[in-house]
Amino acid sequence: MNLNDKIYIAGHRGMVGSAILRQLKSKGFNNFILKTSSELDLRNQQAVADFFEKEKPKYVFLAAAKVGGIIANNTYKADFIYENLMIQNNIIHQSYLNKVDKLMFLGSSCIYPKMAPQPLKEEYMLTGELEPTNEPYAIAKIAGIKMCDAYRDQFGCNFISVMPTNLYGPNDNYDLKNSHVLPAMLRKFITAKRNSDASVTIWGTGSPKREFLHADDLAEACLFLMENYNDSGLVNIGVGEDISILDLAILVKKIVGFEGEILTDTTKPDGTPRKLMDVSKLNSFGWKATITLEEGIQKVYDEIKDTNWE
Repeated sequence: MNLNDKIYIAGHRGMVGSAILRQLKSKGFNNFILKTSSELDLRNQQAVADFFEKEKPKYVFLAAAKVGGIIANNTYKADFIYENLMIQNNIIHQSYLNKVDKLMFLGSSCIYPKMAPQPLKEEYMLTGELEPTNEPYAIAKIAGIKMCDAYRDQFGCNFISVMPTNLYGPNDNYDLKNSHVLPAMLRKFITAKRNSDASVTIWGTGSPKREFLHADDLAEACLFLMENYNDSGLVNIGVGEDISILDLAILVKKIVGFEGEILTDTTKPDGTPRKLMDVSKLNSFGWKATITLEEGIQKVYDEIKDTNWE
């Protein structure tokens, strides 16, 4: 990639896309095509075709997606499968038609079977039943990986797929109805501290284990792979270690400076018992995450601690 090559980041205002944009700018890249969802509806086949025909990007980062937590995934199943399939079908196909040099498709760790062995290796995809609460989203993402591989096989396109673990960082979603676990937890503890509440309640038993990667580390890995990886299949991006939800709550409580106690609501679902990525493939290429969980959460807390969510 040359610094003045034309780069299209689909979803540049989301947590992932904005992190990739920051990373590219920090390295001196300067020729970006950026469209908000109101300027370009990625679900609209003709609109995407016209956009690619006009702009002719050289590199594409496909970070646009409809995303959400357990409730959103479980409630809006049709929206999640339809919108994600439409977005990725349109962008991947137009990248082929308009001779994009290279495309990176960003998936999600939910593509792996619910009861897959831990840590999750790339080859475990499609070896078992998916977690029912986010199955439509996972199926869309699996289709995207297979589509990239199919266009590589049939047309020789250099389309690659990466699977990030759970992410957090700037431009995260803090809506308690459809956010992921870490932003929801941060908001709960910050609000409880402000209100001098006696306790904060977390969902489920607190026993499930999750891995968390700062968006800036993800973006660095994406640029590294865009410049160094040219193969089929997928590459996990993560830190290679996880933490229980209860221990995460204890860490967030400490960083926020909340004095009350932590309660668990066992009437709420736990979701998948454990989700840890095997990152040995990525590490073998010479890349490792550098932002520790405590350091990363502290950075995010400093950015959002004064947010008014009312």
